[in-house]
Amino acid sequence: MNTQTSIPTRAPAEAPIDDIILPFEVAALDLRGRVVRLGPVVDTILAGHDYPTPVAKLVGEAIVLAGLLGSALKFEGRFILQTQTDGPVQMLVVDYRTPGGVRAYARFDAERVAAAVAAGNAGPGALLGKGHLAMTVDQGNEMSRYQGLVALDGGTLEDAAHEYFTRSEQIPTRVRLAVAEEFRAAEGGARHHWRAGGVLLQFLPKAPERARQADLDPGDAPEGAPAHTVAEDDAWVEGRSLIATVEDLELVDPELSSERLLYRLFHEPGVRVFEAVPVEPKCSCSRDSVETMLKNFSQDDRDHMVEDGQIKVTCEFCSTSYVFAPGEVEAASG
Repeated sequence: MNTQTSIPTRAPAEAPIDDIILPFEVAALDLRGRVVRLGPVVDTILAGHDYPTPVAKLVGEAIVLAGLLGSALKFEGRFILQTQTDGPVQMLVVDYRTPGGVRAYARFDAERVAAAVAAGNAGPGALLGKGHLAMTVDQGNEMSRYQGLVALDGGTLEDAAHEYFTRSEQIPTRVRLAVAEEFRAAEGGARHHWRAGGVLLQFLPKAPERARQADLDPGDAPEGAPAHTVAEDDAWVEGRSLIATVEDLELVDPELSSERLLYRLFHEPGVRVFEAVPVEPKCSCSRDSVETMLKNFSQDDRDHMVEDGQIKVTCEFCSTSYVFAPGEVEAASG
């Protein structure tokens, strides 16, 4: 059961700032949400890959978004966020495992990314291009998977999240994502670290009719027909306006706790926080699992994997390499 505490009730130094997901509630406005703050976690994941800076930032945003959405799961399972697009970054995958394990990687065309950087067009939308974002909830082998899809059409991950909640879940939602590089003074020169943060806000009134949104799905209306608009609830207008004031720096500032940020935003209507969920980089790969995978390949496939007398497999998520002698991975007996 979640515990509730009012804020601010303690000095920022006494509260963990990094690598947590903090749920919150603004009861007076029927708002609920979560704040994600990542320091060593996102730095460890990104430092394990030699991504160009714009790609690293995009992966960081995807990690934050997966944390914001995956932490809503009330059971032991996985939330998988994956993009497949025609842009320079063809694929992003983030695997979030409850209660707070995360891993991620990206596949990209280095030449196209370099060209985008040289042309000054390396924003998230340009790197992703057109395709789709899939969000999968996996409750384990005994349960069916749930998957939601949303189109990516040159927009950002924030845009995709808003589109998904508007069209599929029909929950008024706003998401903010931020990733930044931090340079700290150290012997021998400045040390580089990645930081990331985000906030998700949703309007969840007890009366469903209050959750109407101005941007309605046109459905089967003829092309060119005037849009049907409705007035939005004042509580959601206020909440959405407050979230719009959040700056990127506030989401990644190592001196600003999630509690302090929420107090800045919602001190007038009042805000309550729940127990924070710690996040850690956690890959599910192992030597045993890789060995089992190799044994399921045909002998011919394994023969083609041999280089310099060894079979080497590198995990795409954590970059850990596993080396086997060909005789170690003979086909499993029938």
